[in-house]
Amino acid sequence: MSKKSNNQGRAYEFSYLIILYKEISKIRPVIINKNSSYFSAEKAWNTLTDDNKNLYKVSALAGINTIFDLEPLILDDSNDELEIEIQADDKGKLGDVRDILIIRQGIEWEIGLSIKHNHFAVKHSRLSKKLDFGEKWYGKNCSELYWRDIKPIFEYLDNEKKKSSKWSDLPNKEDDVYVPLLKAFKKELERQNTLNKKEIPKLIVEYLLGKFDFYKIIGIDNKKITQIQSYNLRGTLNKPGNERKKNIEIPISILPTRIVSLDFKPNSKNTLELYLDAGWQFSFRIHNASTKVEPSLKFDIQIIGMPTTIIPIDCKWKQ
Repeated sequence: MSKKSNNQGRAYEFSYLIILYKEISKIRPVIINKNSSYFSAEKAWNTLTDDNKNLYKVSALAGINTIFDLEPLILDDSNDELEIEIQADDKGKLGDVRDILIIRQGIEWEIGLSIKHNHFAVKHSRLSKKLDFGEKWYGKNCSELYWRDIKPIFEYLDNEKKKSSKWSDLPNKEDDVYVPLLKAFKKELERQNTLNKKEIPKLIVEYLLGKFDFYKIIGIDNKKITQIQSYNLRGTLNKPGNERKKNIEIPISILPTRIVSLDFKPNSKNTLELYLDAGWQFSFRIHNASTKVEPSLKFDIQIIGMPTTIIPIDCKWKQ
């Protein structure tokens, strides 16, 4: 992710924090926990023009109004103080993809929001000569066969790095790097799935989507809509309040139990498509994340199909 995109993402998170505070404080006591992530987001926010600040606020308000309909416990009548905070980026490495938390300590309740600005990416995981993706993704170490398969690929990249080569200098990076690396990745997933059929599909999705239920909120500027997707995999979202009732009902989604298909996207040398049962579908596009050659590549992982229980809600902006 470029520095500009990173700053825009942080600023967009900050817009949600200030709009949440403004709207909630009309109804009940609320505080913002000002941690290091808060100050980083505030700094990014202050780099925006006034026009962009207003745009982000309008986008955030559209999403937040619908979140209030989904989560009555946010505004439910009570004397306890509600807390909101931006989570540290390191939480993502621990399986928590939520950017903003809304917390009521008094009833031991919280929900999380994953905030995206103009993109739908799920993860940007890496593959390298030393990174054990199996241990990180689903708790199973990669096999010796996997390390053997990827060794010549990364030896080639190491040699090109020593020559200060650029990726654009490589005569055929797709056939020499992307295809064999994806084939090794594919074989390893299939190998582990054969050994652990009851675990791997579920663990992969939990790695990609995190260990906690959450709402993904995507601001789409060119369409002037904010889309909300509810990932209610454990039934912790959409709880009714004592006084307020939920205006929108969302179902619980089922995690997958088997891999249906894992193969190259048609006519592509850089993308695998993973199809699981229960309606889950993902694409894994491998790419170089830098201009100069380095022995590390990055995935752009996208959801290309979701269970019918995950119903996207498009919230139109009011300007």
